[in-house]
Amino acid sequence: MQADGHRETANKILQTASKLFAEKGFSNVSVRDICKETGTTAPVIYYYFGNKKGLFDAVARKKITMADFIAQLTPPSQLRDPKKGLERFISTYLSSFPEHTFDIGLYMRDSATMDKRSAQMVFEDLEKIKGIAAGLIEGAMAKNLFRKSDAALASDCLLGMLNRDIFQHIHFARGSDREAYRRFVTDFFFRAMR
Repeated sequence: MQADGHRETANKILQTASKLFAEKGFSNVSVRDICKETGTTAPVIYYYFGNKKGLFDAVARKKITMADFIAQLTPPSQLRDPKKGLERFISTYLSSFPEHTFDIGLYMRDSATMDKRSAQMVFEDLEKIKGIAAGLIEGAMAKNLFRKSDAALASDCLLGMLNRDIFQHIHFARGSDREAYRRFVTDFFFRAMR
C-alpha cells in the first residue's frame, strides 16, 4: 500500500515537471514551481529524484526516449541484402518517427536554445541512427551496389532528406504523401550512390 503511494507521488511529480519543462524550458522552472503545482515540498522531490537535474533526466527518459524507434531501425540493418535493408530503413524512418513523443519544448532553455544535457541526449540518439544508416550504406558499397564514398557523409545526406519531411510535418504541420516521398528519396538516393 505504501509503495503505491510512493509511486503515485513520484508519477505526479513527473507529470507536473514534464508539463512545466515543456511549457517553460528547464532553466525557467524552479523546484519551488514544481512543489507549488504538486502540493509537495522540495525534500520530497530530492528524495525521489536527487535534484532538479535528476528530475529533468527522469522526465526526459520517460517522455522523449527514441530507444523504441532506434530498435525498429536496427532489424533492417541486419538483412543480408543491404539495398533492401536501406529501403526498409527509409520506410521505417518515415512511417515510425516518434513525432508525438518528441516535445522540443521540454528541451528548451529560455526560449531559443537547448539545455546542454538535453542537446547531448538528442545528439547521441541521432548519432545511433546515423550509425545504422552508415552501416547499411557501407554494406551496399561492399557488394558494389553503391560506388565507394564516405558512408558517414552519405548517411548525413540521406537523413537530411528524411528529416526534412519529418520536421516539416512536426513543426509546420505540413502534410505530405509519405509513400510518394519515400519512393522519391529511395530512388534519388540510390541513383546518386551508383
